[in-house]
Amino acid sequence: MLVVSEEVREAVDARRPVVALESTIIAHGLPRPRNLQVARELEDVVRREGAVPATVAVLDGRPHVGLDKDQLDRIANEDGIRKLGHRDLPLAVASGVSGATTVSATALLAAQAGVRVFATGGLGGVHREWTVTQDESADLGLLARTRITVVCAGVKSILDVPATLQRLETLGVAVAGYGTDRFPGFYLSDSGHPVEWTLRDPGQVADVMRAQDALDGPGSALIVANPVPREEQLDPALHARVLADALHACEEAGVSGQGVTPFLLDYLMRHTDGASLSANLAAVRGNVRLAARIAAAWTGA
Repeated sequence: MLVVSEEVREAVDARRPVVALESTIIAHGLPRPRNLQVARELEDVVRREGAVPATVAVLDGRPHVGLDKDQLDRIANEDGIRKLGHRDLPLAVASGVSGATTVSATALLAAQAGVRVFATGGLGGVHREWTVTQDESADLGLLARTRITVVCAGVKSILDVPATLQRLETLGVAVAGYGTDRFPGFYLSDSGHPVEWTLRDPGQVADVMRAQDALDGPGSALIVANPVPREEQLDPALHARVLADALHACEEAGVSGQGVTPFLLDYLMRHTDGASLSANLAAVRGNVRLAARIAAAWTGA
């Protein structure tokens, strides 16, 4: 059922570096035609680092790891592309629909294809007002049982960051800052919260991955939290002000559940004149570049 592109399959079999990329940012995170331009750019970043890109999506009910040019174009431009978490995959397959994969679905399908390294922007996590709504991203539970290394810029800053970090600890998911002892905040280099472990180079990350396998413990992920460069982050004061306004607007509009994150991210983009989107893309580019270098260190390329 899982369709792995020939390029990705050959690279995995030959133990050459491969980096999984999610498709939600293409279908739902960026306006057209910029979304397709960014999708191609991110794949090019992976290739320039000597690795193979494996963008993940579901097309006509078939999960794909590795897309060709036409398939990437479909995800970017076709109307009706669903947003799929890992829980949605059986429904999407049985219904024959097409969908872009979130972090949880991408991580699951990539791991099934033998891809060990995955780059994304920011993880999902525990939402604010969790004690009232019990709203928590499915990313966390999936990463607690999937052996994959996720390079990200922390979790989305619209979330409850300390609660998310505590939840990751409870679930047994390893978290390390890359070149920092502070947990990044997606648009921000520093969320205001520390991390207990710091990794300094791709070789160190690969050593941790090997140690995970040697210890043969629970099959959980390794999160490499890579901060957006300070010169490219969203101005922290602007972020704090606009986020407070966005949370108020979200409450006033009665938005809840899966609608909260896209509402808040769209509000931030519109009310920062696109600066939040620029910081997001800077973070994603940096994560993709680092992921390719980690994949190379992991495979010995």
